[in-house]
Amino acid sequence: MKRKNSVENQSTTAVQIPFTNSSVTSKDDTTISYRQLGQGPGLVMLHGTMESAQSHMQLAGALSDAFTVYLPDRRGRGQSGPCGDDYSIKKEVEDLDALLTETGACFVFGVSVGAIVCLQAALSLPAIRKAAIFEPPIIINGSVSTGFLTRYDEEIAQGDVASALVTGMLGSQMGPPVFSSIPRWLLKLLTKMMMASEDKKAKGDDVTMRMLAPTMHYDLQLAVESEGLMENFKAISTELLLLGSSKSPSYFKVALNALEKALLHARRIEFPGLNHGASGNTNRGGQPERVAQELRRFFI
Repeated sequence: MKRKNSVENQSTTAVQIPFTNSSVTSKDDTTISYRQLGQGPGLVMLHGTMESAQSHMQLAGALSDAFTVYLPDRRGRGQSGPCGDDYSIKKEVEDLDALLTETGACFVFGVSVGAIVCLQAALSLPAIRKAAIFEPPIIINGSVSTGFLTRYDEEIAQGDVASALVTGMLGSQMGPPVFSSIPRWLLKLLTKMMMASEDKKAKGDDVTMRMLAPTMHYDLQLAVESEGLMENFKAISTELLLLGSSKSPSYFKVALNALEKALLHARRIEFPGLNHGASGNTNRGGQPERVAQELRRFFI
């Protein structure tokens, strides 16, 4: 593994937060880029679907007085290398292992698909002392359909990114309930306008929705892969904090219920009034300060 020289950068999220940018090399020689800020015990944050390292900068900033926070761009995003033809959860765990080894961090926080990676890593990486898990999309007895993936892949292949994002949003139930009553053509138009606005404002190392769109395929692949992993997760001995939001789609609650039942030593917290984006930056509807309070209590 090797680490590039760090350089000072500024986050382009709603609040300017200084950080350094570095990288490690994973087991298969894929470069994993990450941001670093703060001081104290090491805490690695793994983002979820349609996110990148910049998606949790405000949460990292809120914790930077007590922790050295590391925010990797999971493979396929930002300055990190591609997912690769042999992509699997094993590759993601190897990437996390490389970062933990490089930094000496012992705490991890995983969001959505990033939470699935943290759970799998907790089975095999002794470096992890504590793990906070936010709404992993583990499929339990068909709790959510992934049938929309075929249409999504076709639209990405055709270069119709806006349609693919609408398909992904509706299929994963990520939009507000009213979206189900809005015609697809209008959702597509609104998505196009949003992407155009974001593209125009993007600068530096910003990772836009257009850039992230193809990565949804790989995150859905991990969700499918997770369907048979619950039995394995029962063997996790790492101290866990299970986090969720009251307004998130029901399949996240199904997964958390199953984890809570399987892992009797895990503690669970629900954020009233928040949704699946609770931990993200405020410009995407998150409330990072509320999430930071619980993470601080758990990891200190």
